[in-house]
Amino acid sequence: MSSFVHLHVHTDFSLLDGAASISQLVERAKELNMRSLAITDHGNMFGVIHFQKACIANGIKPIIGCEFYVAGASRFEKSGTEQGNKYYHLVLLAKNEIGYRNLMVLSSKAYLEGMYYKPRIDEELLEAYSEGLICLSACIAGELPQLLLNGQTKDAEAFVERYAKLFGKDHFYIELQDHGIADQKKVAPLLIDIAKKYNIPMVVTNDVHYTRKENHVAHDILLCVGTKKLQKDVNRMRFDTEEFYLKSEEEMARLFPSYPEMITNTEKIAAMCNLDIPQYSVTELPDCLPVYEIPEGFADEKAFFNHLVYSGLEKRYGKISDEIKQKADHEISVITSMGFIGYFLIVWDFINWAKENDIPVGPGRGSGAGSIVAYAMTITDIDPIRFNLIFERFLNPERISMPDFDIDICFERRQEVIEYLRNKYGEEQVGQIITFGKMKAKAVVKDVGRVLDIPLSDVNKITKHIASSGKLKDSFNINPKVSDSGQLAPFMHEPRYKELFENSLVLEGTNRNSSIHASGIVIGKTKLIDWVPMYKDSRTPIMATQYTMDIIEACGLVKMDILGLKTLTLIKHTERLIHKRKGFENFDANTVDENDEKTFDLFCDGKTAAIFQFESPGMQKVLKQAQPRRIEDIVALNALYRPGPMQFIDDFVAGKNDPSKIHYPDASLKDILEETYGVIVYQEQVMQVAQKIAGYSLGQADNLRRAMGKKKPEVMASEKENFVKGAVQSGFDAKKAEEIFEILIPFAGYGFNKSHAAAYSVLAYRTAYLKTHFPLEFIAANLTNEMSSTDKLPEYIAEAKSMGLEVKVPNINSSDKVFDVVDGAIQFGLLGIKGLG
Repeated sequence: MSSFVHLHVHTDFSLLDGAASISQLVERAKELNMRSLAITDHGNMFGVIHFQKACIANGIKPIIGCEFYVAGASRFEKSGTEQGNKYYHLVLLAKNEIGYRNLMVLSSKAYLEGMYYKPRIDEELLEAYSEGLICLSACIAGELPQLLLNGQTKDAEAFVERYAKLFGKDHFYIELQDHGIADQKKVAPLLIDIAKKYNIPMVVTNDVHYTRKENHVAHDILLCVGTKKLQKDVNRMRFDTEEFYLKSEEEMARLFPSYPEMITNTEKIAAMCNLDIPQYSVTELPDCLPVYEIPEGFADEKAFFNHLVYSGLEKRYGKISDEIKQKADHEISVITSMGFIGYFLIVWDFINWAKENDIPVGPGRGSGAGSIVAYAMTITDIDPIRFNLIFERFLNPERISMPDFDIDICFERRQEVIEYLRNKYGEEQVGQIITFGKMKAKAVVKDVGRVLDIPLSDVNKITKHIASSGKLKDSFNINPKVSDSGQLAPFMHEPRYKELFENSLVLEGTNRNSSIHASGIVIGKTKLIDWVPMYKDSRTPIMATQYTMDIIEACGLVKMDILGLKTLTLIKHTERLIHKRKGFENFDANTVDENDEKTFDLFCDGKTAAIFQFESPGMQKVLKQAQPRRIEDIVALNALYRPGPMQFIDDFVAGKNDPSKIHYPDASLKDILEETYGVIVYQEQVMQVAQKIAGYSLGQADNLRRAMGKKKPEVMASEKENFVKGAVQSGFDAKKAEEIFEILIPFAGYGFNKSHAAAYSVLAYRTAYLKTHFPLEFIAANLTNEMSSTDKLPEYIAEAKSMGLEVKVPNINSSDKVFDVVDGAIQFGLLGIKGLG
């Protein structure tokens, strides 16, 4: 095994600077027989969770760190140019959990308090949060090398004394590097002298920015992408040599052969670092939820929760039947046993506040609409009994996972809901979630092509031949699973594209930029900084987590999706215009008749332009064929009209229009499949079939559905055996059971979530009702919704004219800011005029 440990390593989370993915670095470290590896990205901790997982999976000890930017004075001093307000580099490594938590605080405060060109900390923060950290004096951009190069020996000595005292002599190391750069060779003896004088241990590192030496060209191109330069530009940022890769122990030992302790000290540091980043299991997460304050008069949160549910059931149903009570009691039991009462109360609270403040909330989204508890609490507005929805699709007692409500909010007022959460729980406990844009196949070819100054027409020609899988390897090679693969093969051997393709393949998948997730919100039990490092985007006032949505849950934070949906805004604008009509002052789109014949006529005629989820020409054609006359048909068509299940639309239409063509896999399944004319449309139907045939509980059936969707052969074989065994015990023939199992497999993957389809189809029906009965108001509201869209605005004006509606030109005397209905015509809104603000 190698005796050297790389302690200064940048991944592609050092955005547009690091050209090595975590997987590439870990794989190379394993090839070099390295026991340990560090991550020290520039100013952030974006990749540390992924890094820890990758290292552990490959038998490598992860060392978690960061190369910080340290302000020359105070982090609060933000004036002058980037060069004039100098910052230095400093490497900090976490010894233990205390060190990790201090890294999180430092990285967070760098973004939240010290951001000026770069996220910066200062010595004040280092003094407060140095425990559990090992400090390396950093590369040539560190303060110590800079002081020595500038001849400021006294200041350099003061720096060493200060940092040795701050971190402790055994936790402060003077870092040396040699990439063949003149200044590094000049400063090395000075660093060695000062280390000897103050008896400070030394360590050698390589400033790793790419995995292998041959990747230096791709890295140089990446720098050009980040600085918006061409590779041929003379005056641009570039690395002076080709030595910034993950070197072997032998290569590192040759750098300072007279000082072997520089190598052994890397192992010493690795031995001191024993961190396992805290990760929470699903069963532990309820204890991480924010504490919801219970109103007076209730003993605890369970009492308040039960009150909301049972009083809500009475309001929804009037008389509570045995079926309703049994379903509600079952859900309450599951929610309580899993510890998720607090989660439901938190979601109920902000939805209730939104509704009380006249902010439109969607009827439901995702599997949460299958819960009668959510319906009773008005979290959703879809009756799960009316639509035969399944709670276990949302919360499976046999596969414990966090509930996940996705909430649609009026697009214009979503921010008000987020502000309510910030005010209720505190600004430091509520945040958004970071996300990363990657250099995908087409994007990387365009980026590299621009840097290499390849004509745009050539680049566009090439990108048109990139495979639909979105992977360059499928574009160059034939892949039987990808119909349009191999189309770039004729270009491969053209000399003018050689460098383009070579470097695009290296950089494909590299993280390119950070942004904020469109809908994700987290609420912490305490300050978010206690759980994850935080990030601040200069374009938004709200902080965000440095970890992405897929990993924050295990860090103790529960996410919620609060999405801005324009359709809700559209309905609100339409209602506002309808309220101007005499006798319609209290009109509410949520209460329209679900069996309105004229609305179904609109669907049957395919006149669904501007109708949520149903406006595409293809869908309009299907509607004309299917002739839906009930909302269940609308739900099914919404679920079927998407890649995969689309192939079964003809069977659905044939069965609907001619009952003699309906075929059930088994007569016993008629009750389950009759609604969809013998076609398995929904994931919930897969679950119900498994329950009916094989005697599965709905929880077991949901696990089967998930296993089928993943299509792992060994898992499928086991599941099939269990299914057939259960079917035989239920009185079915084994061969018939095998046939039904095989029928279910594609539908488990293709089938759509019925709860989501039902919720969105109800929303679609409401918009269709508005278009049918209030066409002027509906189209005017659509035009207001799309005032800034150069595509949609003329499209909806054309739709108005096709409906025989008059759209009057802007008029300074009669036009409002937005589109209005005046004297039986649509009056153009002034804000719809291009350039008018």
